[in-house]
Amino acid sequence: MSTNKDYYQTLGVKRDASADEIRKAYRRLARKHHPDLNPGDKTSEDRFKQVQEAYDILSDTKKRKMFDQFGFYSESGVPGGGQQPPPGAGFGFGGFDFSEGPGGMPGGPQGGPGGGSFSDLFSQFFGQQKHANQQTVAEKGTDLEYSLSIDFWQAIRGTQVRLNIHRLDACAVCRGTGHAGGSNANCPQCQGSGNVQQMAGAMKFSLTCPRCGGTGRLRNACPTCRGEGRTQIDEMVDVRIPAGAATGSRLRLAAKGNAGSMGAPAGDLYITIRVEPHALFTREGDDVHISIPVSVTEAGLGAKIEVPTVDGRALLKIPQGTQNGQKFRLREKGVLNTRKNTRGDQIVEISIQAPDIRDDKTRELLRELAKLDPRDPRAELWPKV
Repeated sequence: MSTNKDYYQTLGVKRDASADEIRKAYRRLARKHHPDLNPGDKTSEDRFKQVQEAYDILSDTKKRKMFDQFGFYSESGVPGGGQQPPPGAGFGFGGFDFSEGPGGMPGGPQGGPGGGSFSDLFSQFFGQQKHANQQTVAEKGTDLEYSLSIDFWQAIRGTQVRLNIHRLDACAVCRGTGHAGGSNANCPQCQGSGNVQQMAGAMKFSLTCPRCGGTGRLRNACPTCRGEGRTQIDEMVDVRIPAGAATGSRLRLAAKGNAGSMGAPAGDLYITIRVEPHALFTREGDDVHISIPVSVTEAGLGAKIEVPTVDGRALLKIPQGTQNGQKFRLREKGVLNTRKNTRGDQIVEISIQAPDIRDDKTRELLRELAKLDPRDPRAELWPKV
């Protein structure tokens, strides 16, 4: 991997962003551009790959340090990755300070802090070449993000769903090592050349490939994964959704992300829940809200009515003179909160329905009612003079 892209800009974070800020930015963008949520959208797929690449660099302390110092990163562990560094990366003879900074430490460009002397530059390159035959460092696998939609009742009662997850898994033949007594294969890092080209300003270095030790071939490469140690698989994963799950809830399945390289541990799988709306019920936290229609006579005289709840039917007493929009609370008829082991309430809002005038008798009765109760319901809307 070698690039001069700005990974911070890719994730939309500042250069001094914390690890938590980087992780949150990655998860937000991964959910937005995940191929499963944007089928057939090549732009989203490319954007998703860019976000994955940026997170892979910035979530790793060593990789991020190299990127911050040189402005780019290469998998070989040597700055440059065969590309020209961006302006201001601190390489090349122009503007590079050969003198020492304060305290006897080598200074950066124009004597600024954080740079390195010419000898330091060579020691970084040839120090890497000196240890080129050492085994590539294993790295933990990346996390995966999936979005899951469930209906209202699945969220209220809990459920179990089966997801088809596309991920990198450790090769079953070589157990993630990349070696299984097979035939030799071209090294995927140097493409069989045995060398990797690195640039530092106007200087070009040809270094021994750290993966294959300069042979260009991986000995006894696993025939299944061709020495990579990982293969793409589709795996069916059972996900248990607890009762009371809400939109935005996140579930973590340990070690169900991408497998690590060279047998390193796998990343995790994160499931983000989205609850589809219901025709009658709306949810606010652990409380459930519902609007119930009542007749004029029920509101005026009072009544006992049945209302639907998440547990079935419940009896609600409407007092005499109930007003339109008035709310009543049914205790512990809401959503179960498994963390607190408590239940929310159900809030019932009254919606008074006007009578259906179908004959003269009904119309006359309403006129009589108006004479008995001549109050102006809009009197409070106007200021008193």
